[in-house]
Amino acid sequence: MDRETRAGVLTISDKGHRGLREDKSGDILVRMLEEAGLRVVRREIVPDEEEIIAHTLITWTDRDGLALILTSGGTGLSPRDVTPQAMERVIDYQVPGMAEAMRAESLKKTPHAMLSRAMAGVRKSSLIINLPGSPRGAEENLSVILPALEHGLSKLAGDTTDCAT
Repeated sequence: MDRETRAGVLTISDKGHRGLREDKSGDILVRMLEEAGLRVVRREIVPDEEEIIAHTLITWTDRDGLALILTSGGTGLSPRDVTPQAMERVIDYQVPGMAEAMRAESLKKTPHAMLSRAMAGVRKSSLIINLPGSPRGAEENLSVILPALEHGLSKLAGDTTDCAT
């Protein structure tokens, strides 16, 4: 991928935000993005608060112009898991195939994957993808969608060439 493609990793964790948990999933996501050739220019840990999550996503897209934002955490069923609600507030449209692919692959490993409310969506020309909070889950899910990222980011950046190979 293009080394000029700017990305951000947003970890959503009450404990991580308070310094009570190391952000291992964020470390893994940064490493994977950099190995894929993207430049990670923003990284932050925020609490499981819908307003804070939404504000951060809007800032990173509208002000900072990041092409890709990965979130980690807050996609389950607990009352504090509000990442999907924040996403719904900020995206222009969903990219359901990415979330479907992640859940399908994860279901091969655990039936709990069907409980994930992770989504992917676009705000302006930024792609935002929710990943699990667990380090292994974040790594496995990003691995599933990584092969499609370059093409998707290229199209969002305005590439008008035909998609057929």
